[in-house]
Amino acid sequence: MSQKTRPKLKPPVKPKGYLTTSTLILVAFSTAFFSRILDSAGAPSTINFLHFAAVPFACVVALLQTRTKNRYQLTITWMLLAGLWALLSVMFASAIVNNAGIINIIFSFLLLGEPFLMLLALVCVPLCERSLHKFRVWLIRFGFANLIFAYGQWFLFVILGRHPKPGNPDYIQGVFYHSGAGHVVSASVSMTFGLYYLVSAKSVPLWIRVVTALATFQHMLIADAKQVLLAFLGGGALLLVTKLKNVGEAIKYIGITVIFLLVFAWCVENVPAFGAFQTWARPEIYGPDGEATRLKTAAIRIIPTHYESWLNWLFGLGPGHTVSRLGGWMLAAYWHLLGPLGATRHIASGQVWGAVGASWLGNQSSMFSPLFGWAGIWGDLGWLGLIAYLYLAWVVWNYVGVDDLSRFFLSSVFIFGLIFSQMEEPGYMLFVAIMVALRWQETENKKVKRQRDLNEAKRAARLAIAHSER
Repeated sequence: MSQKTRPKLKPPVKPKGYLTTSTLILVAFSTAFFSRILDSAGAPSTINFLHFAAVPFACVVALLQTRTKNRYQLTITWMLLAGLWALLSVMFASAIVNNAGIINIIFSFLLLGEPFLMLLALVCVPLCERSLHKFRVWLIRFGFANLIFAYGQWFLFVILGRHPKPGNPDYIQGVFYHSGAGHVVSASVSMTFGLYYLVSAKSVPLWIRVVTALATFQHMLIADAKQVLLAFLGGGALLLVTKLKNVGEAIKYIGITVIFLLVFAWCVENVPAFGAFQTWARPEIYGPDGEATRLKTAAIRIIPTHYESWLNWLFGLGPGHTVSRLGGWMLAAYWHLLGPLGATRHIASGQVWGAVGASWLGNQSSMFSPLFGWAGIWGDLGWLGLIAYLYLAWVVWNYVGVDDLSRFFLSSVFIFGLIFSQMEEPGYMLFVAIMVALRWQETENKKVKRQRDLNEAKRAARLAIAHSER
């Protein structure tokens, strides 16, 4: 066949799976991040449930489309899958022991496991630099959107007083308006974004990054979300503990912590904007028999009174039956939707809420709430459920949390779990999961680039030697 008549071969079509997957993951995240503001704008309330389908779907697509051969990546993927399977197995066993509904299992698993599904989706596929850059740009836009909404609400609701409850900072909720603890969720997302932007956006002038980080800190102050700062301080302290084996790093972090605490203590005493932190400065409410201690431990005291056998110590009272987000809030708020689907409730949840109502500290601050994340996991799923969740956290800490910033975010989540139900708040937890996964992908990309440069250098050296021998 002559050159003229030879058919032209079309160039192979480059696979678009990774790009499509990253876009799908981003869309799935947006269904959780913007659902509250869309609900407030008039969308059906069922939009708040959309992410429960979108995130698992994106994860399944990512798992099916990945073609990675990286052993380290595959190891993380299988460990996360094993942890999720263990958590789900405990939930099924707990439901059988306590006659909980199937719908309880589904939502309990999604509330606890959704962040790990998001992590799994982002870790199992090797994102190219283009996809990674796009992902990073959109997340930064989302972070700024939350910040802009919060300052807009502060101006309208507090400064202008255009709200049924004018001046109440609890309604400064950013894109999480209108929800019960939206001011805490919005402020925690904002400060997480501010730190990520400060550290990661190296192409942006330093002064812009610093101003943005300070604006997110101010967001926390104007929203009166004091527990966010407490969680970040606690997270920093936990990170510091992990650094004690390295003397140089420990000295650096101790110095930063001491300086921050001194400045913060001065601000609490002298700056009006920090005056709300004095709510906690009442030593008489702490101690073994203090009101704060009694209220905070109410769930831990009440839940075991409903145990009927030793199996309850292992598997709890059933998914959604105690003080998790499902049992403490969702079942009551959405009973008209979940009740007909076979959801079940337990008297323990109501008794803990009764303890909140009976205490004069109950409406003072969520800091004193007995309905907090770790108590919810233990109460619903027992010690085996807690172990399964901690295993997932261990995998993320050791294999995905590649740097101090990622581990600081993870440590802050641990502290949030001791304060309120933030560990089951999709908007915040998915945001943290993406931040940690992005840092991991950035590190992996750098490793690939270094290896590629090394291979190119070796190849060039071999060619030079071969050329010299001729």
